Amino acid sequence: MNVSRPAVHPVEAPPMTEAAVHGPRVRMKDIQGMPGTKGGLFLRLSQFIFSIISVSVMATTNDFRSATAFCYLVLAVGLQSLWSLSLAFVDMYALLVKRSLRNYIAIRLFTIGDGIVWKKKKRRRRKF
Repeated sequence: MNVSRPAVHPVEAPPMTEAAVHGPRVRMKDIQGMPGTKGGLFLRLSQFIFSIISVSVMATTNDFRSATAFCYLVLAVGLQSLWSLSLAFVDMYALLVKRSLRNYIAIRLFTIGDGIVWKKKKRRRRKF
């Protein structure tokens, strides 16, 4: 049998790139209202405005001081308003310097902070 055999030529391996070592980088999806976007800034500012309105309505009632749980609810909503205002400032800064807040640690911090504030508000509402 007359079969030709292919010639084997040694080939150098390409140099290892960072993508080959650590795997391909995956970008986070653009979600409406995520931190560092105009939608996120709008949501945080509206959240702050509505929390201030709710605190002012609760604080102007006649029996505000008589119900201890009511005072705690006002405290929790005040904490919510400060948290929303601080994150609105972070969003404004990110928009002014044109920087993205797609950092995994920053998103985790925002999520944990929102969860804590939401849980405190939920606990205070149950007491009524």
